Amino acid sequence: MSVVFIVLPLALLVVLAAVAAFAWAARRGQFDDLDTPAIRMLHDEEDEKRRPPSRDEEVGPKQDE
Repeated sequence: MSVVFIVLPLALLVVLAAVAAFAWAARRGQFDDLDTPAIRMLHDEEDEKRRPPSRDEEVGPKQDE
């Protein structure tokens, strides 16, 4: 029974810390846009494939004479 006097306040502290962390993240705008980052990841790869090679990529590696 004496364990309850230790575990219950610790559990309340953990819950309070979790609620405070959630409130801090919500105020900082962490949950404003959850869909765009996942979609942006898919579009970045397609953009690199369509991009024409730069002048340095066309020349290739330099050879020593």
